[in-house]
Amino acid sequence: MSDHTPASKVLDRVLVLEMVRVTEAAAIAASRLVGRGDEKAADAAAVEAMRRAFDELYMDGTVVIGEGERDEAPMLFIGEKVGGAPDKGPRIDIALDPLEGTTITAKAGPNALAVLAAAEEGGLLNAPDVYMDKIAVGPGYPKDVISLDKSVTENVTAVAEAKGVRPEDIIVCVLDRPRHGELIEELRGLGCGVVLIGDGDVAGVIATTDENTNIDLYMGSGGAPEGVLAAAALRCVGGQFNGRLLFRNDDERARARKWGIEDLNRIYKLEDLAKGDCIFAATGVTDGSLLAGVKHFKNGKRTTESVVMRASSGTVRWIKGEHRF
Repeated sequence: MSDHTPASKVLDRVLVLEMVRVTEAAAIAASRLVGRGDEKAADAAAVEAMRRAFDELYMDGTVVIGEGERDEAPMLFIGEKVGGAPDKGPRIDIALDPLEGTTITAKAGPNALAVLAAAEEGGLLNAPDVYMDKIAVGPGYPKDVISLDKSVTENVTAVAEAKGVRPEDIIVCVLDRPRHGELIEELRGLGCGVVLIGDGDVAGVIATTDENTNIDLYMGSGGAPEGVLAAAALRCVGGQFNGRLLFRNDDERARARKWGIEDLNRIYKLEDLAKGDCIFAATGVTDGSLLAGVKHFKNGKRTTESVVMRASSGTVRWIKGEHRF
């Protein structure tokens, strides 16, 4: 008979709010390096702080999306065990990005976050560290209003019709990358507003769920691990997501097969990426559209702003923390 506690009960009792402590720790550590021009140092500080915070939690966690594979990442690598109760606590799958926006942090730009998602064992896709073509829309639309099988124009038109507006009234968030030149040109040809972001596509996807951002759609390619994190957030608050893995070479295809992915052209929907009960937590590192960044005051006081969401209840909590060191 297993000693493990059923994950769902512990998600009820403990982990929803405890996960915020983990993202807070990573955000505070990274915030000390905002604007210092050293991406690697900022990321390393966030990783180390997040790992220490995980070890305070009563769980038997496994990193399913992390900083890379074991030979690429010294900490929080895919397959690493985290938590303070190995072989005893509830088995929890963890997807994480201790510092989403390393370049943003190094340059003191907006929207850098410490992010994680947690689910019951088997609840999160083991996505390889490759690119993913993505499209996302917020809640309140008919089922399958978006699809990667549709053209850019067809998707914009479908969302506009469902919203009761013209295509030129639709606002789309896109990562500002040369590879998105044709996408941006087609969107602007439709008259759409295009919000270009320098980094941080988890925040970009989540922006579609917040009416205050005026962003209707997210489109374009970015990291597959970030796609799973964003999908976990959408599972908690509603919305639709499609993702399709993009492979540049045979090595990346082999990496996908190593993680059990056989259909390399599959379109993943929300529950293919994050299923069952799951938690999403994020803390701002720098100020952004979703969260305020860490603020440093005299006498060692720091303030944080976080959000934590849960799929089974649909609860979204906004948490302001004051930390004294």
